Amino acid sequence: MPSAYVALLRGINVGGKHKLPMKDLVALFAQAGCGDVRSYIQSGNIIFTAPPGLSSRLSGLIAAQIQKRFGFDAPVVLRTAAQLAQAISNNPFLKAQAAEEHLHVVFLAGPPRAAHIRRLDPARSAPDEFVVCGQEIYLRLPHGMGRTKLTNQYFDSTLSTISTARNWRTVKKLLELMQA
Repeated sequence: MPSAYVALLRGINVGGKHKLPMKDLVALFAQAGCGDVRSYIQSGNIIFTAPPGLSSRLSGLIAAQIQKRFGFDAPVVLRTAAQLAQAISNNPFLKAQAAEEHLHVVFLAGPPRAAHIRRLDPARSAPDEFVVCGQEIYLRLPHGMGRTKLTNQYFDSTLSTISTARNWRTVKKLLELMQA
């Protein structure tokens, strides 16, 4: 039985670079065998259903098709509806009553090793804060994403993984759309 997923692509349609029309991205997922494919905003959020056998290889398949057809790399991170709901319920900053407009989630392609997590610098971008929890990094960015030094590049290089970030409003909306 197909399950609901969200694909979170990094680096498309941001700042005029790596343009990829959402209708073309939706078509890539449909051609790969996904069902009920739809996009949310222009920054690479695709909601779809897929059987488990397909979902396990979909990130690489879609990334390869984007490279082939559009000529650039766009990492793809997948989450099930249950994983996204868990990510929302685990946010330590929300539990501490932080302002939602300051919250972001960095989604990791795989779980980071403990030794790599220890290399992260908690004072790198004060007053910004982060907490690593499983395959997510929760951010509290009082001055916004544009001013922080807690970037995808920093987390990718320090944790030896692939990451993509979303603001809290988008994360909540994606789950709502997956459950509709």
